[in-house]
Amino acid sequence: MEPGDLDLGIGHRFSDSELLRRALTHRSYGPAHNERLEYLGDSVLNCVVALELYHKFPVLPEGELSRLRANLVNQQSLAAIAQQFALGARLRLGEGELKSGGARRPSILADAVEALVGAAFLDAGFEAAHNVVRVLLGEAIDAIDPAVPGKDPKTLLQEYLQGRRFALPQYSVVARRGEAHQQLFQVECAIPELGIRSLGEGASRRGAEQEAARHAYELATRG
Repeated sequence: MEPGDLDLGIGHRFSDSELLRRALTHRSYGPAHNERLEYLGDSVLNCVVALELYHKFPVLPEGELSRLRANLVNQQSLAAIAQQFALGARLRLGEGELKSGGARRPSILADAVEALVGAAFLDAGFEAAHNVVRVLLGEAIDAIDPAVPGKDPKTLLQEYLQGRRFALPQYSVVARRGEAHQQLFQVECAIPELGIRSLGEGASRRGAEQEAARHAYELATRG
């Protein structure tokens, strides 16, 4: 991977190519990984999105702005952005993560997006990071409608099933990997009446349940 391959894709060409390299390096690959950049990028990303929403919706109260930001900045949405920009194929992962599908893991993909924002901030300042966020999340920010409730996947699935008098879904942890401070949960969402069993992964049980519910909802409403 040459760092320049990705620069124009996210709206910033890095002066310090090492920052870009580090942003795309998972801790399983080596000691020069992206966790500190992820930490920084998380704060910058939230700040930029907050600023965008503040100007876009000048009369919305704090609570509504916070709800909209949470709908935009979460593991599920960031992982989807990473997939849209094909970041998984560009990540540097250790052999174990490569074999276990780390390039498709939502938590790793979302962390890479945050790390890229942090790297752009260090490379060229807030305006550069702001531009990267606009490229990555611009369409989602422009399309956001405060009148539409931002329901999470578990709530959507539950309401869908209840409206059709089906039993509620059953969630169970089927796998748990990693050290105590950085575990990865795999949860199954089962809807026996519809013959649906879907899996979700996340850094917390709740996050994994939401991901499994999202897949189950897509299967239940398909067609």
